[in-house]
Amino acid sequence: MHIAIAGNIGSGKTTLTQLLAKHYKWDQLQEAVDNNPYLFDFYKDMQRWSFNLQIFFLNSRFEQLLEIRRSGRNVIQDRTIYEDAYIFAPNLHAMGLMTTRDFENYFRLFQNMDNAITPPDLLIYLQAPVDKLVKQIAERGRDYENSISIDYLKRLNERYEAWIQTYDKGKLLIIDVEDNRFHTDPEHLGQIISKIDAEIHGLFPMEPAHKPAAKAAVKAPAKAAAKAPAKKAAAKKR
Repeated sequence: MHIAIAGNIGSGKTTLTQLLAKHYKWDQLQEAVDNNPYLFDFYKDMQRWSFNLQIFFLNSRFEQLLEIRRSGRNVIQDRTIYEDAYIFAPNLHAMGLMTTRDFENYFRLFQNMDNAITPPDLLIYLQAPVDKLVKQIAERGRDYENSISIDYLKRLNERYEAWIQTYDKGKLLIIDVEDNRFHTDPEHLGQIISKIDAEIHGLFPMEPAHKPAAKAAVKAPAKAAAKAPAKKAAAKKR
């Protein structure tokens, strides 16, 4: 079983990955951040390092997917290869921070990888407004994220919303985390786990005794697959 968690910067992907891995006693695959040799350079000079950073993330995610298939283990994955290709890279290209030559080269590489990988059994999308993202980014206090602008997060959020509407590679669970405190409230986490169990085990989710603080919804996959962004896409990066 492969569950992947998608969402914008600061949406809570890493925390939920850890909590779900602990609950299900599954392996967790974290995003390559601490060992990423390009991340600090990228935030200092995005135009110079955007292609290098995106290739690193793409390759790292591809290696994770090959390992999942090879091992057959149950895993929770923090962020997907699709987000790299359909959100972050085209965002950089649209903002003029990645050349058209580099972007087209990058996207051809992704398409070749996409033909060789298996999508997750369940994709969980953490949906959050920009003010929530800003608050949580500030709370975790990562030095290299200090330069992230609100405009950048807005651009990414727009791309996430557009992409998730066309996601058709498997089951999709959308969790509205605007008022959800799953990282500190066991009841909120339990509501999410109930929704996941309903998807992966065919169980009916438990009805809460009162109106839940968070909204969760399962969206039927759209018929149209996400297309390669046009040469002049529209947005920035990680």
